[in-house]
Amino acid sequence: MAIASKPTVKPVDPRFSAGPTKKRPGWTLDTLSDAALGRSHRSALGKAKLKEVIDLTREVLEVPADYRIAIVPASDTGAVEMAMWSLLGPRGVDVAAWENFGNAWITDAELLPLNDLRILKADYGHLPPLHEYTGDRDLVFTWNGTTAGVRVPNADFIPADREGLTICDATSAVYAQDIEWDKVDVLTYSWQKNMGGEAAHGMLILSPRAVERLESYTPPWPLPKIFRMTSKGKLNEALFEGSTINTPSLLCAEDHLDALKWVKANGGLKFMHDRADANAQVLYDWIERTDWIANLASKTEERSNTGVCMKIVDERITALPKDEQAAFAKSIVKLLGDENVALDFGSYKTAPAGFRVWASGLIEKSDLEALTPWLDWAFETKIAELTNA
Repeated sequence: MAIASKPTVKPVDPRFSAGPTKKRPGWTLDTLSDAALGRSHRSALGKAKLKEVIDLTREVLEVPADYRIAIVPASDTGAVEMAMWSLLGPRGVDVAAWENFGNAWITDAELLPLNDLRILKADYGHLPPLHEYTGDRDLVFTWNGTTAGVRVPNADFIPADREGLTICDATSAVYAQDIEWDKVDVLTYSWQKNMGGEAAHGMLILSPRAVERLESYTPPWPLPKIFRMTSKGKLNEALFEGSTINTPSLLCAEDHLDALKWVKANGGLKFMHDRADANAQVLYDWIERTDWIANLASKTEERSNTGVCMKIVDERITALPKDEQAAFAKSIVKLLGDENVALDFGSYKTAPAGFRVWASGLIEKSDLEALTPWLDWAFETKIAELTNA
């Protein structure tokens, strides 16, 4: 097989990591010059900065006025676990999972002494039987499977008149996909996915129904300090005004404020949604015309427009043992990394051999257009090495 000519045009920015993702276009360290460095997060200035993050989040993300927003420890993971350990228990629980992080919430649910736990599970590339959720139970689910590139196309599977609470891990969905707030009681995410923020800070958004559960139910298990959202049976309102449970980074907060202001200045949520859709379409179109690669999502309507996950389907590779398939995919990732064309775009370690290319609103479409010829070149280069060995 003749190897295609080596492309001459490289992406301007080779960072296609799924998190932390690249900064917004035009970002420089100078954008952090107003950070409240060396100041207490409990000072008037520190609290004002954190409150600004909460208020601007509500505006840009279009969060309903009666939902509470808090900055919490330990990234999206901390936010999900905070919700699960604080809210689950008074009724049956369904946990829906179809990739690595959803499976982690299954592990958490199994650690809790829940009386009635049901698992709705599917393998990479597919959604589980979400239609089995009837609304009389609590539900933990992921809106967009970060390591599988499979998302729920909508929230139609959640009854509008549900009795249970819905806890949604939306870390790779927010700012790129429509969130149906009336179907979500708890929503969590981190700054380092679709907003290019730094690690370790989680966002927790609660509906009035979730607040009611917090104030009327006390879990039978002890809660660590960083999970506690109530005091004497009432919601800790200060937490939702910027008085965080533990010490946040005011440098990271300033960085996130910059991202929020950039989104607002450029058209808000629709701007981000449109950019993610257009970026993902570049990859969808390339996958469609390329015979050695396929979208990991089995259904078109379930494809992610943020972390676009792909699997290698060339028979010369799929015939190899799993570890050799993974090694082949990693060799392509290394080659393009060495060329400074694409960095950190390998598939998740438990996913099928392939790639995960970030395509959210922070990525420039032209960089994705420049990337795809390099993917073809790298595949042909490595398959030639394999077959000639």
